[in-house]
Amino acid sequence: MRIGELSRRTGVSARLLRYYEEQGLLHPLRGPSGYREYNESDVGTVRRVRTLLAAGLATSTIAEVLPCMGDAGEHVAPTCAEMLVDLYRERARISGAIGELESARAMLDAVIAAAPPEETQRYHRWFADRREEPADEGTVSDLPSGPPRQTPRQAG
Repeated sequence: MRIGELSRRTGVSARLLRYYEEQGLLHPLRGPSGYREYNESDVGTVRRVRTLLAAGLATSTIAEVLPCMGDAGEHVAPTCAEMLVDLYRERARISGAIGELESARAMLDAVIAAAPPEETQRYHRWFADRREEPADEGTVSDLPSGPPRQTPRQAG
């Protein structure tokens, strides 16, 4: 199958499929005309790549573990026992990053808590006027830049 068909069947853009090839994740054959020719098994490979990317693995790591990954029903599963070491290492890396982000959030919360009460109230009113809520723990959104800031000249 050609790249357009693989794209349609996997929901992944042709550009991204070419990137996967550059990263050594896909290995299409080349026809006489130079077009990429994909096998039926590449549909599963793309699904596994997408799953591993969603799990937080880098493409370089996926290139290492992909040969030992297979399907277990709806899930991707290691088919080589030695892959578990790499997967646990990646899990530890992700857990460390989460810990660092939680520490950074706690520090930012402390900085916010140290703001003068009138500024905090003004910030909450600014959101209330727009029928929005300030971002709470676990909320991911594109927040506006915040209430208009006053320079020392404007404040005094």
